[in-house]
Amino acid sequence: MTATPTASARKPTLIAGFTAPQGFGDATLRDKRPDAIELLGGIPDPGVLPAAELASATARVLARPGLPALQYSRTEGISPLREWIAAREGVPVERIVITNGGFHGLSLGIQAVVERGDLVAVDNPIFPLFLRGLQLSGAQTLPVTVGANGIDVDELDARLRRGARPTALYTVPDFHNPSQGTLPAAARSRLVELAEHYGFVILADNPYRELWYAGGPESVDAFNTSDHVIHINTFTKTLGPGLRLGWLVAPERLLPDLVALRSRQDSHSSTLVQAVVGEALTADPGLFEATLGRARELYRTRAEALIAALEREAPGAFESVRPAGGLFLWPRLADAAVDPDRLAAAASAEGVEYQRGSFFASGPGTDAHRHLRFAYGDVPAPRLEEAAVRLGRALERL
Repeated sequence: MTATPTASARKPTLIAGFTAPQGFGDATLRDKRPDAIELLGGIPDPGVLPAAELASATARVLARPGLPALQYSRTEGISPLREWIAAREGVPVERIVITNGGFHGLSLGIQAVVERGDLVAVDNPIFPLFLRGLQLSGAQTLPVTVGANGIDVDELDARLRRGARPTALYTVPDFHNPSQGTLPAAARSRLVELAEHYGFVILADNPYRELWYAGGPESVDAFNTSDHVIHINTFTKTLGPGLRLGWLVAPERLLPDLVALRSRQDSHSSTLVQAVVGEALTADPGLFEATLGRARELYRTRAEALIAALEREAPGAFESVRPAGGLFLWPRLADAAVDPDRLAAAASAEGVEYQRGSFFASGPGTDAHRHLRFAYGDVPAPRLEEAAVRLGRALERL
């Protein structure tokens, strides 16, 4: 039985009235120039998505006798898609639950483990839409600093030792949104050990895991072998957001609850979309890696082009760290005299839209407000370079 933490130990942030997601898309709330360059969302470039292969797979699926892809199917999802995912994750197929994208997986995880008013440890800075998912639970949040090496496990450990007792912890372990960091293997294992010792469930949100640029990804074995982790992934960043297709690697002890919860909602994900993606991935075993190879190279070159252009057009204005993967750059304003809000307004007037770092803070104690988040996945290098020119002009206007 866990001890009830004192108020001073918890120091939670109540999010019942959370409104940050409106600000998260704040560039859409003001007038934009017709020629605006949008660096707003983690959107994959259409040029690297396997459209022809998905079209061919669709034709084959719809040619099958009895049209099984247009019928009802299982709540957990169908094969061969689940089998393909299970093999990739290195887990039994029974632990795979197909979802309608990554956010749906997060919602299922929240509903399965978070009771009204519970304490949930969260990244700080954070992917803001996760907080929207917490709203319905009336949860309180315990912000934990995220840096170059992912969530600060030492800080979390100290908070737990002082009495904080979260029911769940949310983090993006690979190529963090927004801060780019990746949690090292040793820290992953230690995080899981803390979850098992203190009895909370980790919601490991991993949509960027496959988009590494060099050296390969960190292992997810610590997540996939623990019964205190719901490991969440999606095809959104790799095969296309419009598919609305993702998955959970569910711990066996939570699997019945997750499946029962899903069966009381929309029953199951689109049978047709599951069948098409499963057909495409299994008919050509090299398709996924080939798609990822093109994406990794494209996003790496775009990240490098953006960093070089920022330094060329605004020397010393931005402190940037070259991303090791993912779809975001999280530069910091080097000059403390530059007001981030005034810069955002000036950049918008110049025709550049991006997310201000202040929208990503889940609590105090970070310098997120001194950062900017640039998303470069669907923006060609010449447009990124033009964006840097415009940002340079915006800085001159301040």
